[in-house]
Amino acid sequence: MIEGARILITGATGRVAFPIARELAAHGNDVIGVARFSDEAARARLESVGVTPLRFELGRDDERELPDADYVFHAGAALNIPPAEWEWQFEVNVQATGRLVRRYANTKGLVFCSTGSQYAYQGKRPLRENDPPGVHLGPYSVSKTSAEQLVQYLSREIGTPCTIIRVFSTYGPEGGSPVDRLERMLAGKEIALHPDKPNNYNPIFEDDYVALGIRALEVAAAPVVVANYAGSETVSAEDYLAYLGALAGMEPCIVYRDDAWWPLAADVTHMHEVLGRCAVPWRDGMRRTLEATHPELELLPG
Repeated sequence: MIEGARILITGATGRVAFPIARELAAHGNDVIGVARFSDEAARARLESVGVTPLRFELGRDDERELPDADYVFHAGAALNIPPAEWEWQFEVNVQATGRLVRRYANTKGLVFCSTGSQYAYQGKRPLRENDPPGVHLGPYSVSKTSAEQLVQYLSREIGTPCTIIRVFSTYGPEGGSPVDRLERMLAGKEIALHPDKPNNYNPIFEDDYVALGIRALEVAAAPVVVANYAGSETVSAEDYLAYLGALAGMEPCIVYRDDAWWPLAADVTHMHEVLGRCAVPWRDGMRRTLEATHPELELLPG
């Protein structure tokens, strides 16, 4: 665990970054949480866990005005952007990322949060770090692939120590795609999955993605370290939904559609080598998530 350092975290109110910021602040670090803060409650939430909020908008504000830091965890991104505004998505996800890498050339470590959705689909085979890029989520996926290349180039040219983590299926009390599917099940709605079943994933619970995210700061290097960021266990969406349904006393309504996102399973061999293994079994993580998000439910044994 990093202690006594100044750490700047972009996208600090988000699902991945907020628990990491909270954990780092709890260990005596000076944590600066960067976000737009369109919601004042998000600012207060950061302050309540000992994180100093700093209003800054990627793509609009000047990165040179950001404070010095020992480490940078860059999770800020433009995600749900209309396709017609793809240029803005590239400005935020690619060009602003490049400016951050240049601004923090002298840090001990900078983590760039990429995505598992930047891979081309490889069928049933888990995705490896050297697999080719593809388009899973439209311009967002392409922008992340582009940003990765820019981070790698700048790290080689100016020496910024970096880790690129390709994020897969993070979940927990803060949400995530497994939680989205859980909510649809509890609401009695259909859950669309890809016809190439089973839909295998490597969901990673909050405790583990916090620990591995902090480790990613520590192992940053020039040239860049690239690793998948996912759960150590592979489990199908069908299986974890059946488990959650058994706990809640419900039957998930799964439909298979060609327009559903293809499943994203990660090869975590390299991740285990550079970041470590996950400690929370998927059933424990799913149960803890259900307990945290729906305390009103009386869960069945399982």
